[in-house]
Amino acid sequence: MGSHAPIPPGAAYAVLGALLSYPDAPLLDALPEARDLLQDERGLTRDARAGLDQFIDYYAQRDLFTLQENYVALFDRGRATSLYLFEHVHGESRDRGQAMVDLLRMYEEHGLHLAAGELPDYLPVFLEYLSRLPPADARALLAETGEILQSITTQLAKRGSPYSFVVGALLPLAGIGKGEKPDTLHDDDGQQVPTPADYRALDAAWADEPVRFVGAATPAQAPIHFYDSRTGTRENRS
Repeated sequence: MGSHAPIPPGAAYAVLGALLSYPDAPLLDALPEARDLLQDERGLTRDARAGLDQFIDYYAQRDLFTLQENYVALFDRGRATSLYLFEHVHGESRDRGQAMVDLLRMYEEHGLHLAAGELPDYLPVFLEYLSRLPPADARALLAETGEILQSITTQLAKRGSPYSFVVGALLPLAGIGKGEKPDTLHDDDGQQVPTPADYRALDAAWADEPVRFVGAATPAQAPIHFYDSRTGTRENRS
């Protein structure tokens, strides 16, 4: 892909969603194309693009088994880094059921039909949905998840994970934290990752903001009440 190739609307959401999905061989093969597309995405800050470039280097330099093992250890053990958005909002409350129904209906209205066992609050699925929306609607809906994304980014940075670059890149796409310049530290593999201090300003900015999920395409509709619970989630991921 040429450095000045036009970027399809929503493509960055789909690519970032893929990078946050369970690692597989097709994704490894697609890393060069993903790198080119993200480097040309105008909605990302220069620092976000640099971080994504480091993440792709990290990803490309490891074998698939190691990537999968690290992914499970990072995202399957504890709520703080969970990629299931409702876990950060509803916990184990009964609000989850209706929230899932509402979100799934919203997806289906835009032609996104999930396979058996897929949950709609899984961040890569949510990003795939955003990739199908008009840019302004996608940006507005992504901004509704800003507090959650910031929290996940902070927790990943505390663990020294290069995945903090990927989740963190969603913040400028939502219009959050533009101009932030991260310092860096190194994980056990020598990869640079942001420190928790990098996100302290965002912590303060979002501390008192309510979390709402409003359907971007139909902003007058009732809020989506994102739910939480890990029952059967990762076991059903293929």
